[in-house]
Amino acid sequence: MEWSVVLEGLLTALQPINLIWLLFGALLGTIVGILPGLGPATGVAVLIPLTFGMNPASALILMSAIYYGALFGGSRSSILINTPGDGSSIAASFDGYPMTLKGQAGQAMSIAAMASLFGGIMAIFGFIFLAIPLADFALRFGPAEYVMLFLFTLSAVVALSSGQMIKGFASMFLGLALSTIGIDLQSGVHRFTLGIPHFTDGINFIVIIIGIYALGEVLYNLFSNKNAIKNSHQRLGSKWFTKEQWKRSMGPIFRSGPMGFFLGVLPGSGGTISSLLAYSTEKQLSKRKDEFGKGAVEGLVAPESANSSAAVGSMIPMLTMGIPGSGTTAVMLGALVMIGITPGPLLFEKSPDLVWTLINSMFLGNLLLVAINILMVGLLIKVLRTPANILYPIVLVLSFMGAYTLGYSTIDFYLLIIAGVVGLLMRVLNYPVTPLILALIVGEEMEQSMRRTAIIYENPQAVIVASPIATVLFLLTVLSLCYPLIVKILQRKKRKKHGASM
Repeated sequence: MEWSVVLEGLLTALQPINLIWLLFGALLGTIVGILPGLGPATGVAVLIPLTFGMNPASALILMSAIYYGALFGGSRSSILINTPGDGSSIAASFDGYPMTLKGQAGQAMSIAAMASLFGGIMAIFGFIFLAIPLADFALRFGPAEYVMLFLFTLSAVVALSSGQMIKGFASMFLGLALSTIGIDLQSGVHRFTLGIPHFTDGINFIVIIIGIYALGEVLYNLFSNKNAIKNSHQRLGSKWFTKEQWKRSMGPIFRSGPMGFFLGVLPGSGGTISSLLAYSTEKQLSKRKDEFGKGAVEGLVAPESANSSAAVGSMIPMLTMGIPGSGTTAVMLGALVMIGITPGPLLFEKSPDLVWTLINSMFLGNLLLVAINILMVGLLIKVLRTPANILYPIVLVLSFMGAYTLGYSTIDFYLLIIAGVVGLLMRVLNYPVTPLILALIVGEEMEQSMRRTAIIYENPQAVIVASPIATVLFLLTVLSLCYPLIVKILQRKKRKKHGASM
């Protein structure tokens, strides 16, 4: 690594025009992230025409700023109104929204911004030193490895349903069933489309997310005590987190950041899997398991750190191999090719100045986004002063707008309503929603990987020993499913021992 190239990249990133694009991308990304149904891919896609004729470095800075800016902003709506902007923001609602109901909205947003900052910085250092080796490692993932990765992720999330694993599995199987709707890519057969052309491409999981969380929350509150909700919204609390909250957050942040980065490098995993896996891992490691889902700060910072670092990690396969690591980087890849940048191993050799400009801009952008999000806390928190009879119609309008812009079809309105009713029923019957959402997201890719694996290996059991990676992931899957049982046995023995000593 030549420090002259690093310095040159920093000076390029600090050029006034690039700083303007960085600020514009960060602000736009934050706004796009807050609005339900849009997400970073939409923000980047809309601005592709703007990048034509731009300096390649400026174009890359703008698109990447929108990307991680949207991830910063996505947690705002999750925390404030329980409405995730996209899949990667789901986990932020698990404990972020309960913190809001406890009068800690400002603390939740400020500490989430800090978690995203540290997750992004850790990933940037990982990008600097590990980009090429990790790209080579990602190439070792074949169909068998991806099957095991998806199984491990699903098992870890189901394990979150401690004491309710049967309900967790039921939720997961419902998500997997929904993921089969559409054209079978192997045979071309239409499956469960009910003769509706809109379903040939499957169900957009963002519509389901918005329906279950946003519409489901509104419906739930209509049947609950409005006065209690209004009073909780009026307790705005401090705009800055406490020392105790930061002390509890440091471990989860620094554990989840590297995890999100490594998962982000794997094409197709993305921020959703990274954030959900970070949440489930942190809950299993925590001594305060009972607080998760009720406003535990660890349950907010872990997915936020992982989500931010996964965004940086997903750029590694795009830049080093020309393989998009997420939906957003797929859009960015097309834009880069159009403006004359050819991603691949030679990019680091032929255009190191471009790479180092990007790395330095990401560092500056993360610092800028923390400042923007901290300054916005006071403004955004005023949303909670809005009376429920005004706030909930606004949430409904945003939800229906977000659902419509995904496919420009009124069919999505009906899907949204059905998902809202399902979300209400699952909440009333105490069924976990997370396994359903994750299974719906990974179901199609998991099915295709299983079919490819069946073609390669005649014996299904051979998948487990297809490679050391597959074997390790299989063992982690078994461990994650057995972990709640092991913990209960150990706790029972500890209670018996304590009772005997007394």
